[in-house]
Amino acid sequence: MKITLVKKVLADGSLCKKCRDVQARLEEKGQLSRIGRTLIADVRDPQSAGIKIARQYKVERAPFFIVEREGREAEIYTIYAKFAKEVLQPAGQVESC
Repeated sequence: MKITLVKKVLADGSLCKKCRDVQARLEEKGQLSRIGRTLIADVRDPQSAGIKIARQYKVERAPFFIVEREGREAEIYTIYAKFAKEVLQPAGQVESC
């Protein structure tokens, strides 16, 4: 399984608030190591890798995750909680509060 995180950089050069929040959650829960690559969708550069891949998958919000599994079509997650539950948590494992 290959996981890509796409984060958005705003016109002032900062990450969007939601991207910062998701990044913090990934770090806090020790999940960042599960992310294979991170791409930046820089609104100042329409040719940035993140903008290109967002266009390719027709995603209009950031951050988002692309999950690629062998022999299957890529899955797109725009909601961290759903992504964490369905992809990062092994079956049967319950997240503590």
